[in-house]
Amino acid sequence: MELSKSPSYVTDGSGARIKTADGHLQTSDTQALKGLVLDLRNDPGGLLNAAVAISAAFLPENVTVVSTNGQTPESKQVLKATARDYLGRDGSDAIRALPASLKKIPLIVLVNEGSASASEIVAGALQDHKRATIMGSQTFGKGSVQTFRPLGPDTGLKITTSRYYTPSGRSIQAKGIVPDVMVDDTEEGSPYAALRMREADLEKHLTSGQGEEKKDPAREKAREEAMKRLEEESRKPASERRPPEFGSDKDFQLQQAINQLKGKPVMVSKTLTERKEEPKDN
Repeated sequence: MELSKSPSYVTDGSGARIKTADGHLQTSDTQALKGLVLDLRNDPGGLLNAAVAISAAFLPENVTVVSTNGQTPESKQVLKATARDYLGRDGSDAIRALPASLKKIPLIVLVNEGSASASEIVAGALQDHKRATIMGSQTFGKGSVQTFRPLGPDTGLKITTSRYYTPSGRSIQAKGIVPDVMVDDTEEGSPYAALRMREADLEKHLTSGQGEEKKDPAREKAREEAMKRLEEESRKPASERRPPEFGSDKDFQLQQAINQLKGKPVMVSKTLTERKEEPKDN
């Protein structure tokens, strides 16, 4: 079976969407598949147990998917690729019904600055276990855990209680997942990447807790240049504008992912680099 230019996507943390992918894979000849592309670009996240379930579909049973760590005993936990951790109980397990060959099929995961929270958990787990090649641009960096505390019959308070960590112990918070292969949005580059908001850009954001934050002095200059390009692009007629494509045969990043699976040359970004955390103003 040839690699499709219109692969199935798992782009949401909901059970319904993974069930759709499950049905597709169960009716496909997975033995003939040459590879899969898991597209998590612009996926803002979803349920934690769904992230564990999606990871478990591709990982060996019982390996660590994600851990949390905070100041209180209840904030410390380790979630593994087991039905009890993603179902929360014993019972019907759609992941176990997937073909065993799915755990060995070559896998590419596409991410970008819009990939956050649950999607970062999936990407980080597959990267740490060397189960997939992560391609695209550095993710958002939403790696904090919020807990709801009821204050009364109709009021409550949501507080941040811990951070998410990948299986190797990397903090996702304010750093995100750095791809194995950096790929631009288009063949011409990523002209508006500097304008995209990440967790580290938010005022009073929670730090990663791992090392000192470093400021990138070229960041503001890059933003100014990107804003000028955006203003120039907006003045063009709609027919002449070239926004990035997602999911079509003109999707540059998707084409590079397919090239990677096929062993063909990949156009690696010449401009994208790992983004360090920037220091917060006191």
